[in-house]
Amino acid sequence: MASNPHRGGAGGSLYGGADPYRSREGLSTRSAAGSEEIQLRIDPMHSDLDDEILGLHGQVRQLKNIAQEIGSEAKFQRDFLDELQMTLIRAQAGVKNNIRKLNLSIIRSGNNHIMHVVLFALVLFFILYMWSKMFKR
Repeated sequence: MASNPHRGGAGGSLYGGADPYRSREGLSTRSAAGSEEIQLRIDPMHSDLDDEILGLHGQVRQLKNIAQEIGSEAKFQRDFLDELQMTLIRAQAGVKNNIRKLNLSIIRSGNNHIMHVVLFALVLFFILYMWSKMFKR
């Protein structure tokens, strides 16, 4: 088998000087000559990276769909709460208006009501007075 400088042959280290940048089987990096760029070399023996990339792509798409569903649900609930708040404000205004009308009605009819109670009490006292006079004899 021929010696591969990236696999520990004549290059010295096990991965040909790319040891600190090693990420996983099948990937190795090396510095370009005279620059600070890093070149990535993919070993064709480990071609399951495409499958992993496709799997990650599917997961990202699934997360994107979930995030969109969460956003649409949040918008629906915000609209529902706004509508509920408006309904409660209208109901509160209706109750307040009815209480005001009831108070006005009590005030208007309250004078007649008091007159009826006073008149009833006077008639009752008069009847009791006459009844007590009648049985004294």
